[in-house]
Amino acid sequence: MREEIQRIQQSMERQGYVTDRAVATAVHLSITLGKPLLVERHPGVGKTEIAKVLASVLQGDLIRLQCYEGLDATTALYEWNYPKQLLHIKLEEHGDTPVAAREADIFSERFLLKRPLLQAITHQGRPPVLLIDEVDRADEEFEAFLLEVLSDFQVTIPEIGTVHAAARPAVVLTSNRARDLSDALRRRCLYLWIDYPALDKELRIVRTRVPGIDERLAREVTTFIHALRRMKLAKVPGVAESLDWAQALVTLHASHLDEELVRETLGCFLKDEEDLRTVTARLDAGELAALTSPL
Repeated sequence: MREEIQRIQQSMERQGYVTDRAVATAVHLSITLGKPLLVERHPGVGKTEIAKVLASVLQGDLIRLQCYEGLDATTALYEWNYPKQLLHIKLEEHGDTPVAAREADIFSERFLLKRPLLQAITHQGRPPVLLIDEVDRADEEFEAFLLEVLSDFQVTIPEIGTVHAAARPAVVLTSNRARDLSDALRRRCLYLWIDYPALDKELRIVRTRVPGIDERLAREVTTFIHALRRMKLAKVPGVAESLDWAQALVTLHASHLDEELVRETLGCFLKDEEDLRTVTARLDAGELAALTSPL
């Protein structure tokens, strides 16, 4: 492995993120080439965590833009603080300041509410990490606007002028594939596909992120979750659910899985009523041993 990539991998693992060469290479190239990194796969496999760990590795701030349907440029970029502007106008109402000067004053930077994209562009000090989370939830119009911002890292505010980034932030975009992203956005980014980890890797993740967990319990939890992923569930549990369940079991002072304990904690890793019935039926049939035994 190249020395630079090995250093990135070691740095990420020191932050508690168990990774592999493909992830470390993608992160290294994103930093070196100054290109956004688009990370795709189902929820719960550690996509968002890459940005959080990267911010720690680079010792920069993490700025997060959570995408959703109906998100527009104003909400993501900036807004004017209208209540503060109105108060300022009332206070200056009987003053001698010319009207033009008053207008210039109320549309100055001190009345500007910076949203995540503008925060990343105007950030001072070490370049931040900009996380654009679940970009597939936003609509195509916002995606087109985002392309412009990611291209030049500058924005024009009509009342103030063009604002340029002093230093480009590192950018991580995540997608759960709720819709297809445009080819233009994909070409602008480096691409990383993260699948569910292999059993041994997920076991390492559980050991790392849940200190003090019993070795037998860690292995049974990861084996059980992997067995569920082979079933036809509506909401397949991800690594996040493995960690939630493992942490819950440690809190309950468990050293191994038994049928009663699994039934009591199903809500830690199953998030759908039909899935609960499916797994409960397997437990009723006496299949716990089969679900916790490695293939």
